[in-house]
Amino acid sequence: MLTVLGIIIGVSAVIMMVAIMQGFSVRFQRQVGKLGTDLIFVTYSPDAKDRKKTARTIEGLKMEDVAAIRANCDLITGISPEMPLGNGVRARYSGTDTDVNPNGVLPDYQRLRNVEVAHGRFISDHDVETWAPVCVIGDKVREELFGAADPIGKSIALNGQNLLVIGTLTPKGRTFEGDEDKRVFLPLSTVQKRFVGSDVVGVLFVQPRSRADIQEAKQQLWEALMRRYDNLPGWKVDSFDSLLDLVNQFTSVFTIVLGSIAGLALLVGGIGVMNIMLVSVTERTREIGIRKAVGAKSRDILLQFLVEAATLTGFGGLAGVGIGTGMAYFVGFVTTFIPALVDVRSGERGMSVYVPPFIMIGAFLFSAGIGIFFGVYPAIRAAKLDPITALRHE
Repeated sequence: MLTVLGIIIGVSAVIMMVAIMQGFSVRFQRQVGKLGTDLIFVTYSPDAKDRKKTARTIEGLKMEDVAAIRANCDLITGISPEMPLGNGVRARYSGTDTDVNPNGVLPDYQRLRNVEVAHGRFISDHDVETWAPVCVIGDKVREELFGAADPIGKSIALNGQNLLVIGTLTPKGRTFEGDEDKRVFLPLSTVQKRFVGSDVVGVLFVQPRSRADIQEAKQQLWEALMRRYDNLPGWKVDSFDSLLDLVNQFTSVFTIVLGSIAGLALLVGGIGVMNIMLVSVTERTREIGIRKAVGAKSRDILLQFLVEAATLTGFGGLAGVGIGTGMAYFVGFVTTFIPALVDVRSGERGMSVYVPPFIMIGAFLFSAGIGIFFGVYPAIRAAKLDPITALRHE
């Protein structure tokens, strides 16, 4: 047990770290999936550095920019301009009010952003053409304003405007954009004409023809904007795919760093194995002499001690895999009781934990390899013992 303790600790630490980081990566991918996959987003948000490069400024994206992108970018199959009204806006119904996140959108938003309507319908082209005072509300907004009553056909007040509820959404939970169940969707033209007073657009979400075309589509969008605005700085063209790559790079680096730290325990465990095997060679010198005297060759003695070392560390690796996996899921279970990590709407509670099968197999093989590596010297020393000298050993 003392021999394999370092191996158990090292393998357990590696499994725990990888499980937690992989769980974080998988959960982030699910969060991005809620927002819509393979999307490119375009914004005009110049920072101080951009403003120093030019004296020109513009109000932002406009609907004419949307039309120009549709006409000149053949690598895209869908475009969803949006105009958020900001966070913390209050919606009221029959003396009850709640904070909401209103957003002006077009019908394509439903398809591009994976929005599911629970009851009623989503924004239509007719709603956009007529600046219709209608809205679709998230599940939490429905619950807080209407309770068990059916909200379809009733009106809510938003910034002094009465909006007819035409649909409700299925629960979606939180994403890194905020609480999706606090959303209120309006026709984009309604927000522009009745709330903002201009055809400005806050952000564009663009769908490329395929995942393979994301980089080319981003370049095409960028060039279209540069031509249209004569290389005006301040444009941001990026994709959720880039965010996923960034997170995957972060988790990979973090996993390597933590794995290296945990690997020190494996190194210590390997040195312990070597020391114990050296002691074993000394204690079993007469046994080695007897085996050689009855015909055992040096390679038989070498193989015997290598197998013993690999078996010791292999069992330690198996125990480490089991303990590390169990502890990782135990940590995930404990975090389900932390309020900040509980999202009842989406059903996700606590930290996500995921142990890839190849990590478990790799940890076992690596631990066995540690035994072979650190068992080579004791095995060679045993194999080289002279049988006569070994038989005389007391």
